[in-house]
Amino acid sequence: MNTLPTGSTRRLAGILAVLAGAIAGSTAVVVAGSAIAQRAVAAENVLLEVTHLPPLLTVPGEQVELRYDAYCAASGSEEDGRSCDVTGSVFLRTGESGSFREISLTRARMPGGGALVAQLPEAVSSSRDGFTYYAVFQASPGGETLILPAGGASAPQRSLPLDRAVEVDLGSHVFGTGRRADERVAEAAWGQGPGDVGLEQGRNLPPIGGSALDVDASGTVLVLDHAHRRVLRWRRGARAPVQVPVAITGTLADMSLAPDGTIYILESAGRLGRAPLVRRFDSDGRELEATEIAERTPSQIRMGPDGPVILQQPSGQWMPLTSGGALLDPQTQREQGRAGRPLRGGGEVIVLRHGNEIRLALVGADGVRRSWRVTSATALAEVQLAEPLGRRLVVVVRVYTDTADEFVALVLDHEGVARSITLKSADWAETAPLSRFRLAGSSLYQLGSTPAGLFVDRFDLEVR
Repeated sequence: MNTLPTGSTRRLAGILAVLAGAIAGSTAVVVAGSAIAQRAVAAENVLLEVTHLPPLLTVPGEQVELRYDAYCAASGSEEDGRSCDVTGSVFLRTGESGSFREISLTRARMPGGGALVAQLPEAVSSSRDGFTYYAVFQASPGGETLILPAGGASAPQRSLPLDRAVEVDLGSHVFGTGRRADERVAEAAWGQGPGDVGLEQGRNLPPIGGSALDVDASGTVLVLDHAHRRVLRWRRGARAPVQVPVAITGTLADMSLAPDGTIYILESAGRLGRAPLVRRFDSDGRELEATEIAERTPSQIRMGPDGPVILQQPSGQWMPLTSGGALLDPQTQREQGRAGRPLRGGGEVIVLRHGNEIRLALVGADGVRRSWRVTSATALAEVQLAEPLGRRLVVVVRVYTDTADEFVALVLDHEGVARSITLKSADWAETAPLSRFRLAGSSLYQLGSTPAGLFVDRFDLEVR
């Protein structure tokens, strides 16, 4: 693997930090398809970085622009005078079939840097079938091409119109009204004991402990204690957890539980020079297999209709890990990427933050089936959870000011908000960015922490 130049590595690290903020920060939001792409070309020592926020969901009359922030370095030194430039084209079409039309990206000079942009023809941006597209970039002199998303024409980005979305205005959030949990289903102190959870603390860094949460249909709660390389399992009504050792690296990781009890753990970093791994364990912690994912920066792992799916960067797409129980190689993962997260019951859910608005859609084979536009006078941050509950959609979003933050759980239906509850943020220790909430039946589970330890609370949404 090529070593990235030092100065450019710092810049790439900064972009990755921004992306992580878009996933987990209190001033940004998770989207179904933010993307960052990079390639180092050994022959010319060229570094190419491209970031893009796809317009996954659009509204009537909206001017749609495709913007790619591109950076190119011709050598390892940021002070080196050699020139390096990036050119690119977008290939787009209406709907999801037919030929792609090429549109050249033009350079737009903006404060603090440049961008490559394309204004879409109205016939494309206003299409009732939406549009699909991918982009190809070239670094000069002598740079290789970069395709975003990586699957290119086989797995382009997709944008869908919201012409009948239910509008929801949350108004101004009142802090300090967090609801008490209906039940505390799991609790553990920080420490080294058999039922404790490991806590990592570094100088000038927030504490990290208890990576991820998942819950099965019976109400059994699993917490990934990555620091101790184990899963802690609380069966319904149990006061103490069962320890399930797992052979992981001990880095921050995400976790998803299959219906048969199989545990999938998505590690945040791969072995030196390799892509991150997904490890599969049986319910007793015996490792069944491990495989590399297609791209270097994963965000989430969730169960889809045919096994686990992973939100991967740089493509910013959900990619399947298996098909018919068989593992997919990285190239096949890329070629089957989708903007929306495939759901166990079929269809997809798509989430996009547009300014201080959150757009949500449940999508089937015939397009958008139900959709919502959520606005708020209080700033909205990341969407922690978006899961269907019957014909409703359960959404958990962080709201914040400069001095406070909380979560709001919404049950959305065809009229708007069927139910809304406020939850304390309870995130003293860091976890995997989007692993604080799970929905099981009509109960919402929250992974929380205090200086004393970690806990999981259950909230009855009182909808059937």
